[in-house]
Amino acid sequence: MFSLNNKDQKIVKIGNVKFGGRPGENPTVLIGTMFYNGHKILGSRKQGEFDKKRAEELINRQEELSDATGVPCMLDIVATFGEEAKRYIDFVAEVTDMPFTTDIWTEQPKVEAAQYIAEVGLQDRHLYNSLAPWAKDPEYEVNELSKLGLKNVLLVAFNMQNPTPQGRVELVKDVLLPRAEKAGFKNVLVDTSLMSIPSSPFSFLGSRLVKEELGFPVGCAPSNGTDLVKKDVEAKWGKLGFVGIDSAAHALGAVFWNDFLLYGPIESAPWMFPAIANANAILATFVYDEIGELPKDEQHPIYKFYQDFVDELKKVRHR
Repeated sequence: MFSLNNKDQKIVKIGNVKFGGRPGENPTVLIGTMFYNGHKILGSRKQGEFDKKRAEELINRQEELSDATGVPCMLDIVATFGEEAKRYIDFVAEVTDMPFTTDIWTEQPKVEAAQYIAEVGLQDRHLYNSLAPWAKDPEYEVNELSKLGLKNVLLVAFNMQNPTPQGRVELVKDVLLPRAEKAGFKNVLVDTSLMSIPSSPFSFLGSRLVKEELGFPVGCAPSNGTDLVKKDVEAKWGKLGFVGIDSAAHALGAVFWNDFLLYGPIESAPWMFPAIANANAILATFVYDEIGELPKDEQHPIYKFYQDFVDELKKVRHR
């Protein structure tokens, strides 16, 4: 089930974080979003104003949870304007070593932020988010990016004409990958475009197909689905009801072939990291049952939390 038919699985390193490999080899990377619309730390977007003290606290909390659980992490920086993005980039580069994405919807400010990344030399820590099928002027975007020497790109496999798992792969192969190659990116990650909770199997199966056919690190954003139901869930079952649904949706994503998860607001980190740590321990045991191997990374969650179980496994001859 988890042994893939078997394209070599690429491992991409962005900053100090590894993405990809065969299922169970590296822990799922959790990507927390900051400066999103409605984020309480925001002031004026045009001026790039925000509560720096609170922003640093949120970043530090994510890093602490990452260290405690063995689940790697990254930041997703949302912005609307190019100058705004530059202020966030400067702040993040100053207060943390973790990698980050610049998550901007339209091409011009997205390119402006990318130009700044190249100017200040942060290419190794940066993921361009993203090359997407809804781009209004993809030729402009690709031509400008080709001048910058950026390294890492996220491709969003959102196929409206064919939302099946195979449709996602076809979009990557036929449309997005040629753009990434023309833009000069060295490393490709694929977002298999999860839009709702019940549609998540299409995204997860798409992740498997991408890994099998192309070998790229893959992920998705279960938070897109849980955010849709958040108000209704909290009205019926309160905050803990939402925490349960949010944790379950992301844990399934971690088990089913995803190398990274965009988990939404960084404030969700206190329940997200323990959930994904345990999902990774479960995945490691699934993989052990299939191929008789445990993760080599000594910081993997299965060793951090379940060393006694691992010790017992080592006493048993694998079938």
